[in-house]
Amino acid sequence: MRNTTLVLAATIVLGGANSVAFGQENAATASPLPDRCRQADQMAMSSGDMPKMDMSGMDESHQAYMSAMAKMDPAMMEGIKAKDPDVAFICGMIAHHQGAIDMAEVELKYGNNGDAKKKAQKVISAQKQEIKDFKKWLEAHAK
Repeated sequence: MRNTTLVLAATIVLGGANSVAFGQENAATASPLPDRCRQADQMAMSSGDMPKMDMSGMDESHQAYMSAMAKMDPAMMEGIKAKDPDVAFICGMIAHHQGAIDMAEVELKYGNNGDAKKKAQKVISAQKQEIKDFKKWLEAHAK
């Protein structure tokens, strides 16, 4: 099961718009995007209906990783809809960085290796700062 889970996670990361959403939509899967990204002048674009996957056979940690990925993918797709390519990039990266934070938090909760946990904490710190920088850029440049 572990190898299957890792292959699925890799497929999601590499699959972009063709990835599969997992689990149910709820507060945990709400978009991490700021209003300027959700309300940006957006192009008409659809990622299609994304099928759900039964995660009941996965352990808690892998369910948490998959949930983080499932939250990130639609938020990234929403973020890159902005007509302005610069805004699309910034908005997509906000969602991407939030996904990295969410995955790093799973490592902190379930991981056992001290070095991996240190790396996860570094990811959280760095990505939170970059998200702040991206939001500041949006305030100055998004119309």
